[in-house]
Amino acid sequence: MNSSPSDLAQASERAHALRQQLHHHAHRYYVLDAPEIPDATYDQMFAELQALEQRFASLRVPDSPTQRVGGPPLSEFASVRHAVPMLSIRTETDTTAEGALAFDARVRRELGWGEAPVEYVAELKFDGLAINLRYEAGTLVQAATRGDGELGEDVTQNIRTIGQIPLRIEGACSWPVLEVRGEVYIRRDDFEALNERQRLKIAQGARGEKTFVNPRNAAAGAVRQLDPAIAAQRPLSFFAYGIGAVQASAQAHLPQTHLQWLELLRSWGLPVAEQTRLALGAQELLAFYRQIGTQRDALPFDIDGVVYKVNRLDLQQQLGFVTREPRWAVAHKYPAQEQLTEVLGIDVQVGRTGKLTPVAKLAPVFVGGVTVTNATLHNEDEARRKDVRVGDTVVVRRAGDVIPEVVSVLIDRRKSASAVFSMPIHCPVCGSLAEREEGETDHRCTGGLFCPAQRKQALLHYAQRRAVEIEGLGDKLVDQLVDAGLIRHLPDLYRLGLSALAGLDRMGEKSACNLLAALEKSKQTTLARFIYGLGIRHVGEATAKELARHFGRLDDLMQASSEQLLEVADVGPVVARSIHTFFAQPHNREVVEQLRALGVHWPEGQPAATLGLPLSGKTLVITGILPSLDREQAKSCIEAAGGKVAGSVSRKTDYLLAGAEAGSKLSRALELGIPVIDEARLMEMINGRA
Repeated sequence: MNSSPSDLAQASERAHALRQQLHHHAHRYYVLDAPEIPDATYDQMFAELQALEQRFASLRVPDSPTQRVGGPPLSEFASVRHAVPMLSIRTETDTTAEGALAFDARVRRELGWGEAPVEYVAELKFDGLAINLRYEAGTLVQAATRGDGELGEDVTQNIRTIGQIPLRIEGACSWPVLEVRGEVYIRRDDFEALNERQRLKIAQGARGEKTFVNPRNAAAGAVRQLDPAIAAQRPLSFFAYGIGAVQASAQAHLPQTHLQWLELLRSWGLPVAEQTRLALGAQELLAFYRQIGTQRDALPFDIDGVVYKVNRLDLQQQLGFVTREPRWAVAHKYPAQEQLTEVLGIDVQVGRTGKLTPVAKLAPVFVGGVTVTNATLHNEDEARRKDVRVGDTVVVRRAGDVIPEVVSVLIDRRKSASAVFSMPIHCPVCGSLAEREEGETDHRCTGGLFCPAQRKQALLHYAQRRAVEIEGLGDKLVDQLVDAGLIRHLPDLYRLGLSALAGLDRMGEKSACNLLAALEKSKQTTLARFIYGLGIRHVGEATAKELARHFGRLDDLMQASSEQLLEVADVGPVVARSIHTFFAQPHNREVVEQLRALGVHWPEGQPAATLGLPLSGKTLVITGILPSLDREQAKSCIEAAGGKVAGSVSRKTDYLLAGAEAGSKLSRALELGIPVIDEARLMEMINGRA
């Protein structure tokens, strides 16, 4: 049925009014817990808005309350690079109230304040999942998990289902970018109701259903649920506790303290925990820690501690960071729950990165809400310090309410003489030498690419996008390939055949052909990607690029001495020793040679030090969709030409590489007068035709 312009105009006006009313009442209900209208009235308005949007598709906007129901199921989550890294807050090791005094003493010492009191903000440490909400012109456009701090997962559709999170912030509608950081969690009463529903489903014979272990796991599982409709059924809640990237309007007066930011977020309709407060000096931190400790069990949600943050932003900047953790903040946890049990044995497990960890096998004991049968002893030094032996009665604690560990041994209950624990000198899985590097506490298997315990991790690392990149080779497929015995070592990837692949679970002929094509494509790579893909300990993406630039050829790198490796930028004694040890292992060299024999290749040339790189010393920012290069390919081209790629535009940016659908970065570059180039211009510059 066709609609007249007047019909559309009236519908648009009515839809706008309904959206405003629904946003208002949702805030009253979800955030303030003070509804003004009955649920039935809210439902009637919601249904009316849905009907209008179904009749006039142009009225369906991203910040409409109807969009909270989520979209179609996803096949996987897209990656999101955080504009400002989501760094972890370091944990105060002292779980007594004295830990507050220790943090304050460190802050005053580093600021040089003597006995002058520092103003802090004291907050709750929620036991949930950290989330970054990105608003552009006041509208929620993206939500991402913390991930590794640099790269998270796009969970926007699931986050839209949380009623406490506004889809639009009117107060920030003139701000190009506002990133809000906070915690997604599940209230205790909602968690119990959720599990009650699960138990009912199980009793009724529903297949594949289970109860959840704790609120945090249930919340994290809901946020990372591929079907938003299922996520919408989980009773998720949200608290804001900070900000990320901010591009404010020219008229905005930005807060100068952390608390002012929280108050601004609260005024915009975002929930901030009511327990958050100012604390002047160490004694008020200590009082806050004690007070929340007495209230912990009565809170409607789980916490595992409190957080202290220096309030003034200029002081935060002055204090800076250490090993990617802020000096101006600390998480102060409460003592975990503890129980007694018996050590039945001590095994040594080999992790996916080769780390050897002694694990106490325990008589089952219920600790912190779960039954524990294993507890980490961390390393040989820790096991000997605590003198844990088979047959001992031990105190077990769920450290951080997550990882069970042995706290201490009741020596007076030791039944008889027993052997002191010693770490094996060989890997219990592959038999390779187990080494402990100087200054390290952990023993590690030197088997590397050869060790079966590290096999799956080696395959996944090699196949990831930032390494050699094998599209379609994910966790589940790697599990199948290894468990079925089709892959024993990395080169076996390139020996896979169509019939073997097609016989795997959920792997038809078409999928098998796609994987074989991806494997063939991956054979053409770069030296930096190949080095990174080998998974050498301590060698990250940046170090791999420096090694490739310095040596130019893999053979030169493999034959380099520790002294020669130390000449590379970004390589210190520990990294040099790790690289030298890796290539000194005959089985690792054999894996490299087999990969080359199977066709894996890359351009090799003179060391970068002898080349005049066209983009040397230049910083570029990438935005929009390029005609033929994806973001990672463009970045690799720029870095191979000596340039650097930054995540945001600033006065230090030399060029903005812009493609189709360029957004706020283009506007910022034009505002600062930064040259804007396209892909063709970039290639001219790289090839020396500019």
